[in-house]
Parts: sequence; C-alpha cells; structure tokens
Amino acid sequence: MTINEGIDVLINKFGLVEAERFIALLQREPFDYTKWRKNLFKNESIEEISNNARQFVKERYQE
Repeated sequence: MTINEGIDVLINKFGLVEAERFIALLQREPFDYTKWRKNLFKNESIEEISNNARQFVKERYQE
C-alpha cells in the first residue's frame, strides 16, 4: 500500500477534515498516541460517549 492509498482509506473512512486532523496529530512532535487516546474522553461519561456515538452513526449513515 502506498501513502496515497493510505490517505485515501482515511478520507473514505473518516472524511476529509477528520483524516487531516488525525494526520496532523500524528505529525506533531513529540506525540504519544496512547496518552492522547487515554485522555480523549476523560471528561465524558459513558452515557455521553454512547449518545455521541449513536448520533454520529445516525448522521453519517442515514439512508
């Protein structure tokens, strides 16, 4: 797989803006992906995370 193919996969999966954000996060120095993920939802309850996920799926995959 080439870099361009990988970027295309990210864009197709997450959309252009989120793919760019993800790439920007990975390019920062220093960047600890594990620490970032650990703190990503630190201030949200399980219910909030679940509701946000449901809303995302509803908006993204409406038919």
